[in-house]
Amino acid sequence: MSGVGGWKSVEDGWQAVDDLICATLLGDDPALAACLERSRAAGLPDIAVSAPQGRLLELLATVTGTRRVLEVGTLGGFSTIFLARGVGGGGRVTTLELIPEYAAIARESLAAAGVDDRVEVIVGPALDSLARLAGPIDLTFLDADKVNNCAYVDHAVRLSRPGALILVDNVVREGNVVAPDPSDESAVGTRRLYDHVRDHPRLAGTAIQTVGAKGWDGLMILRVLD
Repeated sequence: MSGVGGWKSVEDGWQAVDDLICATLLGDDPALAACLERSRAAGLPDIAVSAPQGRLLELLATVTGTRRVLEVGTLGGFSTIFLARGVGGGGRVTTLELIPEYAAIARESLAAAGVDDRVEVIVGPALDSLARLAGPIDLTFLDADKVNNCAYVDHAVRLSRPGALILVDNVVREGNVVAPDPSDESAVGTRRLYDHVRDHPRLAGTAIQTVGAKGWDGLMILRVLD
């Protein structure tokens, strides 16, 4: 082996550490493995959070005493399972998905994981669905199209109780947010979010860079102020 830390590439090292985290701290989880396989077999894009990232979502929901979660971007339900576990049997997750076929796969995985009784999957354009929802929400996880991130955050603030968390995924994009190419709408939309949060009177937070099986990216963590 060669390269940083003896790996052929730094990315190989990221993957190896994620594998270690999964093997030692997360362990085998048949429901999550089946969710990923069901999504793969249906041809869904491989853009779900990693298992360590999903466990972070679960832990954040648990330690904050979250009982109502809003998720924008269900995909195959992988992150939704973690969030549903985090809220426990008395909690509720509302998750929004644009594509009906993805929502159907997610519903199968949620049922197989035994958490479908606490999850509502709403199909349709997220901005339309968000306009019809009522709060208060304790934690929001945004992992959908990046062009609308500012609008999603505004809806999340409207729906959130004071002190609630808003988590936004994919906010580093391999560093492309620093000086995004105008043709990269996702990077441009994500960079706009930083300025939007900076100027928002009811938000305080930070963003952390992450590396791992999903590459170089990051998570924005926001708190809704009074």
